Amino acid sequence: MLPQNEITQRIKENVVQGRVEAEDEGFDEGWEGQPATRELIMEALDAGIDPKTIVLNGLSQAMEIVGKRYETGIYLIPDMLASAEAVGGAMDLLAPHLERAGVESKGKFILATVAGDLHDIGKNIVAIMLKGAGYEVVDLGADVPTERVVRAVDEEKARYVGLSALLTTTMTEMERVIEALKETDLRSKVKVLIGGAATSPEFAQRIGADAHCRDAFQVIDILEKMGA
Repeated sequence: MLPQNEITQRIKENVVQGRVEAEDEGFDEGWEGQPATRELIMEALDAGIDPKTIVLNGLSQAMEIVGKRYETGIYLIPDMLASAEAVGGAMDLLAPHLERAGVESKGKFILATVAGDLHDIGKNIVAIMLKGAGYEVVDLGADVPTERVVRAVDEEKARYVGLSALLTTTMTEMERVIEALKETDLRSKVKVLIGGAATSPEFAQRIGADAHCRDAFQVIDILEKMGA
C-alpha cells in the first residue's frame, strides 16, 4: 500500500487527468490500466486517511489545477467535465464517511437551469464543485419552473440558489425567480447566484441577483468572498 501522502497525490493527479476508473486513458499517455480516482479513494479510506484530507489535498487541489488550465486554454469544456466527473464519483464514495466524521455542511444550495432551458453541463459541473467544497447540493435539474425553485428554497431551508441559463430567450426567467422569492418573503433569507453564457454581471445587477459567476470555479471564489 502506498504512503498516505502519495495516495492523495495520486488522487490529485488522476482527477487532473480526468480518470474515474482504471480503464480510463487520461489526457496524457501511459495512464490506462493504473488505479484511477475511484480505486485510489477506496485505498485511501482503507488506509485510514481522514476523508476531509482527501477532499482538501486530493480533490480540491486537483480542481484548482484544472481551473487554471481551463482559464489559460490548455483545457476545454470536455476536459474540465471529465475532471469534474472524477470528483463527482469521488464525492459519492466519500459522502457517508464525511458525515460520520462530523464534517459540517456549509449550507444547502439549490441549483436549477431555469424554465425553458435544457442545457445543464455547466450546472452539473457547479454541483460537483460545490459538493467538493462542502455544500449540500439539491439539484433540481433543467427546465425547472419558477414555482418549483421557490418551493425547494422554502422546504429545504436553503441558504443559496444557483440559476443557470444558456439562452437569451430563457435568461429572463431568472428575474421571475427572484421576484417570486420576494413575493414569498424568502428573498432576504437566500443568496442568489446566476450564470450561463447568456448572462453577465450587468444583467445580474439589473435583476437583483447577489452575484454573477462566469464558471464553476468562480462560484467557489464568490462564496468565499461572501464569507460562506
